[in-house]
Formats: sequence, structure tokens, C-alpha cells
Amino acid sequence: MQDDFLSVAAVQMVAGLSVQDNLQQAAHWIARAAQGGARLVALPEYFCFMGRQDRDKLALAETPGEGPIQGFLSQQAKQHGIWLVGGTLPLRSPDVQRIYNACLVYGPSGELCARYDKIHLFGFQKGAETYDESIAIQPGDAPPQVFELPFGRVALGICYDLRFPEFFRAQGDVRLMVLPAAFTYTTGSVHWEVLLRARAIENQCYVLASAQGGVHENGRRTWGHSMLIDPWGDVLDCLPEGPGFAAGVLDAGRLASVRQSLPALRHRVM
Repeated sequence: MQDDFLSVAAVQMVAGLSVQDNLQQAAHWIARAAQGGARLVALPEYFCFMGRQDRDKLALAETPGEGPIQGFLSQQAKQHGIWLVGGTLPLRSPDVQRIYNACLVYGPSGELCARYDKIHLFGFQKGAETYDESIAIQPGDAPPQVFELPFGRVALGICYDLRFPEFFRAQGDVRLMVLPAAFTYTTGSVHWEVLLRARAIENQCYVLASAQGGVHENGRRTWGHSMLIDPWGDVLDCLPEGPGFAAGVLDAGRLASVRQSLPALRHRVM
């Protein structure tokens, strides 16, 4: 028996150079979202640290199942009795010069429910603006776990994954997709919303996107616009910039209505 409704929230941050400060900020917004009724809360990519150099994150890499960042996420989920999608954090990989950019999901008892190591690594160059995540990140080599909630199946993706529709379609029939991100201002201003709405429309599911949004201590500017989108592609809530959260309620009836009136998923031939 599935629940018909689920309250969710996407936390937006402007993470800095201090892990402790970032965790304190995350705890504040998790608490606010939970107090507002959210049963699932998602943090943004790099919620715990935005360094000056690509390899700064190597010093913070944790062993799976151990470390203060993982402990924080588990404790927060248990304290508030929520499902917590822990943005991303650095986990050790076989390559000592690179980490996995991992999204961990914790359940209401503080237990680890799912892990996804980012597969698609962002690369961009336009004038003086350049990014290459492969410098310090080892791509994941396993598909993301789809995890179960009382509301239904949930798929995970991270930031740049958003540009690869086949990645999400391969995760099957889901009711919700959660995407922690740190989209750049340059790319986000033109592509972020349209891509998120496209993923919701083509998969006829809800999409919850938690983003970094503002000017960071390292000088980087992120687009923000954390949002919740329904299966028809309507934006239900959006936080343009700055810390806070976007929130709303997932409605199984709304999802079923969209799929019944336009049964595109049943019409697939490939």
C-alpha cells in the first residue's frame, strides 16, 4: 500500500570553505524544512565544501561508512525522522588523486538506504571560465540505486547527469527524481529549468532539484533556482538565489491523472 502524498523540500545553500560552517547551515535548513512538514529533504551537491582548487576536496575524503560528514547526515535523518538525500560528499576511490562524488540517502532511523557515485563529470570552457571535474573526481562505475519510499520509487542523479535523458529513463518507472546540483551561473541561466522540466515531462514524474545558489568564497557563482516540478512540467516552487529551500507536496492522484490523460510511458516502442 503506497502513501498518496509526500511532503518534500530542496535545500539551497551557498557553501563555503569551512566544513563545520557548512554543516551548521545545512542543519539549520534541514530543521526548518522538517518543521514545515517535509518528510524527504534533499541537500545540494557539494553541500559540505566548496574549495578554492579542484583537489582541495581530497583532504576531506571519507571511507564509506565512516567519517564526520556521513555521521552528520545519519544523525540529521534520525533526529528529524526524515528521508535525507545528502547532496554529495567526497568518498575515497581506488585512485588516491581522485574521489567519488557520492550521493548518500539516509532513512528515518539513520540507516544508509542508497548510494550513487556521479557518473557524468562536468567539463566546460568558454573564455576564461573553465571546469573539469575529472581532475579530482573518479566517475562512478555502477548505475544509481533506485530506492523505495512509502510514496513509491525514487531515482537519483547529480548535476551534469541532467543533460543525459537516457540516464534517467534507464532507471525505470519512478514517481520522483531527486537531483542535487551546483550548476554554474552561465549554464544554469539558460539550461537549468528547461532541462529539469523536460525530465519531469518525459518521465511523467515529480522532480526535486536542490542547488547551490549564489557567490561563494572561492569566487565561483552558482545559479540556484532549487525547485519542485510536477509530472506535467509545472514548477510548484522555486528559490531563485540564496540559502533556504523550495518545498511542496507530491500527490499520487496528480501523477496518475497525468499518466492516464497522456499515456506516453505506455506508448513507448523503444
